[in-house]
Amino acid sequence: MALERTIAYLLLGGNLGDIKANLHLAIQLLEERVGKIVSVSALYETAAWGKTDQPAFLNQAVGVETDLAPMDVLAAALAIEAELGRIRKEKWGERLIDIDLILFGDQVINIEGKLQVPHPHMQDRNFVLTPLAEIAGDVVHPVWNKNISTLAENTSDKLPVKRL
Repeated sequence: MALERTIAYLLLGGNLGDIKANLHLAIQLLEERVGKIVSVSALYETAAWGKTDQPAFLNQAVGVETDLAPMDVLAAALAIEAELGRIRKEKWGERLIDIDLILFGDQVINIEGKLQVPHPHMQDRNFVLTPLAEIAGDVVHPVWNKNISTLAENTSDKLPVKRL
């Protein structure tokens, strides 16, 4: 039995290698393995968050219409990261590619140690909210009960995010 089609929003990013090529390839692989890409934000450049002694990141938000379950979307994202050379060395460290599941329809998911949706820190991160607001500004956060544009306008994170 197929699951109902849902729009999943993911944030892609990286700060090593050919970042633009990695983001482009990640989007192609998401379309092949997860579902139809329905929206893609512009590229945004942001100083590193959390661990600041590293190159700036490029980030991009993507909306994917999928009939996969959330854990299957996460598994596909992790497989794509690995295929593109992601090695997890340190929290918030440099990376070739990062794919985070930010929202999955209006679902609230908490699978301890594996998956939290909405992403538990998205409302505190300008580099997530700015590209997401571009493609999903009217989408309502299922916990905070505010749309993404409102969260972006009111975030406490003042790290500059520059549209390329």
